[in-house]
Amino acid sequence: MDSLITAAGRALAAGDPLGALQRVALREDPPALALRGIAMAQLGDFVRAKALLRRAARGFGPREAVARARCGVAEAEIALASRDLRWPARALDAARTTLEAHGDWVNAAHARTLEVRHLLLIGRLDEAEMRLAQFDPSPLPAALRAVHDLVVAGIAARRLRARAARAALTRAAAAARQAGIPALAAEVESAFLALNRPAARLIAGGAERPLLLDEVEVLLASPSLVVDACRHLVRDAQAAVSFTRRPVLFALARALGEAWPADVPRDRLIALAFGGKQADDSHRARLRVEAGRLRAVLRPLVRVSATRRGYALAPRYAAEVVVLARLAEERHAALLALLGDGEAWSSSSLAVALGASQRTVQRALDALAATGKAQCFGHGRARRWLVPPMPRFTTGLLLSAPLPSD
Repeated sequence: MDSLITAAGRALAAGDPLGALQRVALREDPPALALRGIAMAQLGDFVRAKALLRRAARGFGPREAVARARCGVAEAEIALASRDLRWPARALDAARTTLEAHGDWVNAAHARTLEVRHLLLIGRLDEAEMRLAQFDPSPLPAALRAVHDLVVAGIAARRLRARAARAALTRAAAAARQAGIPALAAEVESAFLALNRPAARLIAGGAERPLLLDEVEVLLASPSLVVDACRHLVRDAQAAVSFTRRPVLFALARALGEAWPADVPRDRLIALAFGGKQADDSHRARLRVEAGRLRAVLRPLVRVSATRRGYALAPRYAAEVVVLARLAEERHAALLALLGDGEAWSSSSLAVALGASQRTVQRALDALAATGKAQCFGHGRARRWLVPPMPRFTTGLLLSAPLPSD
């Protein structure tokens, strides 16, 4: 390996893509092309970066399997950073296997972290946790330890484990300082800021207030009966009942929870559960049927009692009933939540993350654009969506080991 390649690799490891380009910008050999591609990715030019990495991978010979695998890992990371979730996960798995077989444990660990980040983005938390538990990050360089702890924090936050998320981010911040990479430190700081913003709303006694993730964790561990409108379940300290596939029953449960300890008039329950129709005898009969179903489902936790004007809840064990709701409860709230991460998404990747059809997502994006809540740039397959105004972009591409032709 020549000195310029070594120096460029060290510059990338220190988060200095311009310094790396100064050393290899005019070279066309495969190791230089690969380093140029990583540098361009760190600068945000993903299209040019992918083209350079593919040229480098083609230029490496059949005996240079490790170098080709590193190019594959770098390309997968670019896909994640650009929110292109359609890239073949099997290619990354094959690259990781090659790196492990040849003893490149650092980049193999980085490939595994990318696999977990991909699973995290598409909401497969159980599988992400299982894969994350399969390796020990302590021998890794500081930069990769920081990325590992960022993923740990992301999973903990989605599991509503605020203490674990803060502990992971504290470790990530220390590792980022040790690595000395400004973009990585900025990513950790951004994660801290997100953790310190309100995560949900508490509705109780006719009033509501925002809750931090720490407060949500405390609430769910309390003896209160919680009607969780974020995950569509009702729970207390003893048990939990899911309403994921029972939207009408959950609409009734939420209305009764918001009104507790008062009752809710029948006409209001009919309007909430059945789409705002005018109440007549058929609607009242249907309400009696749905109330009976709700009573049967919630019998271990709460009594659903009929009153003169409607229905009311009476918890069996809990001292109070509260409702935990999303901060924003509009029609496309889940889509806006994904766009709110500051990255530019394609409609196909949004469809993968939401588990919906691409056409459904495109219609939702058009509706959000019409109201000024989302904006796009580019055309055709290059079109990307984000929330206005366009956020500042930082990338933490970390596959910065030299790419020699061994």
